[in-house]
Amino acid sequence: MSLSVTGAAIAYRLFDVGYAIDLDRALDLLASSAPARVRPVRGEAQALLISNPPITVVLGVEVLMVGDVAYDAELSARIFDFGVVSLRVRVRATPACSWEAFTAFGQRLEEHPGIQQLVDQHLRLITQRIAPAIDRPILAPIHEEYTVFRVTAVVDADGQPVGADALAALDVVPLLLNESRPLSPEARRDLLPHRFSYYQDDLAILTWENALVVETGDQDTDLQYILEFANAQLLELRYYDVLLDAELPRLYDAIEAARARRSLFPGRRFAGLLTRLQAQVADSTELVERVENALKVTDDVYLARVYSAALELFRGRAWRAGIDRKLAILRDTYAMLNDEAQAGRSESLELAIVLLIVLELVMGALTA
Repeated sequence: MSLSVTGAAIAYRLFDVGYAIDLDRALDLLASSAPARVRPVRGEAQALLISNPPITVVLGVEVLMVGDVAYDAELSARIFDFGVVSLRVRVRATPACSWEAFTAFGQRLEEHPGIQQLVDQHLRLITQRIAPAIDRPILAPIHEEYTVFRVTAVVDADGQPVGADALAALDVVPLLLNESRPLSPEARRDLLPHRFSYYQDDLAILTWENALVVETGDQDTDLQYILEFANAQLLELRYYDVLLDAELPRLYDAIEAARARRSLFPGRRFAGLLTRLQAQVADSTELVERVENALKVTDDVYLARVYSAALELFRGRAWRAGIDRKLAILRDTYAMLNDEAQAGRSESLELAIVLLIVLELVMGALTA
C-alpha cells in the first residue's frame, strides 16, 4: 500500500546544569519568554502525578539547512527542578511525503551537525538567564540525546486517512534503528519489542535512541512528555553513577593520606573526610530519590506500560542498582572510618587518664 505521511522530527538534548533549579525563581527570570508549566494533553493524563511540574519555554525559530532545503527549526526548552534542562528542536517534514521520503528526512536530521550547534547556542543563553535560580551550577560532562519522529496524519493513495496499523506494517527499521540492510526476524523482534496503541489511529514504537509516535493533532502528547521525563531521569542516574565512580578512587587516596598524617589527636584525622562522606551520601541519596519520585503514573494502564517500557529500555533499574552499590560502599566506609576515629579517641582518652594518674602520683610523691 502506498502511504503518505505528514509529520516532524523532534530532537531532544538533555543536560545537567546543576544540583537543583528553583522553578519559581526561574519563572520570574524567564518572564519575558512567557514560560508555562505545561502538563500532558490527553484526558487520562490526570493519572500522572508530577511533584513539581517542569517549566516549558519557547525559544524561537531558526533556519536549518538539510541538504539544499531550508527548514524552520522550532526551539523550546523544558526545565526540571532536579537540575536538568531539555532543549528541543522540532523540524517539520514536507507535508504528505512518502514513507521512504520521511525516513530519509529523519535519517538526515538525526545526524545533522546543525542540531548540536543550535542546542549549544541556546543552552548557553538559557543557563545564563536562569543562573540565579540554579543551585551549585555546573555543566555535567555527559548528556542525553533522543529523537521522536512524530506523525500527525497518514493517508492512502486516494487521500483517505488510514489507521495506525497500516503504518505499523511498514518497515520502520531504517528510521528507528538507522539500519539499511534487512534485519532477521529474531533481531527485529529483539530490537523492536515495544509497540503500543491506545486508539485505532495512534501508535508508539520505542527504541533506545528513537521513538515513532503516530497521533493526530500538532501539540506534543502525553507520551512524548513521558519519554522526555524518562530521559531526564536517566541522565541524572547516569550522572550520579559517573560521579560516584570518580569519587571512590579519590576517597581511597584521601583515606591513605589521612592515616599517614601525624596528629596529636588521632581520632580527629578523619573529621574532614567523614564530613565530606556524609555530605556526599546525603546529597546523592536525596537527589536520586527526588528524581525517581518526580513522576508517578497511577491508574492509567496505557501510560504506565509506556513509562515502564521506557525505563526498561533506558536500563533505569540497572543504573539505580549501580548507584545503590556505590552508596553502600560509601556508607560502609563512613562506618569503618567512624569506628576507627572512635577507637582513636578512646585510646587518647585512656592515655590521658593514665597520664593524669601518673601526674597525681608524682605530685603526691613530691609533696610527701
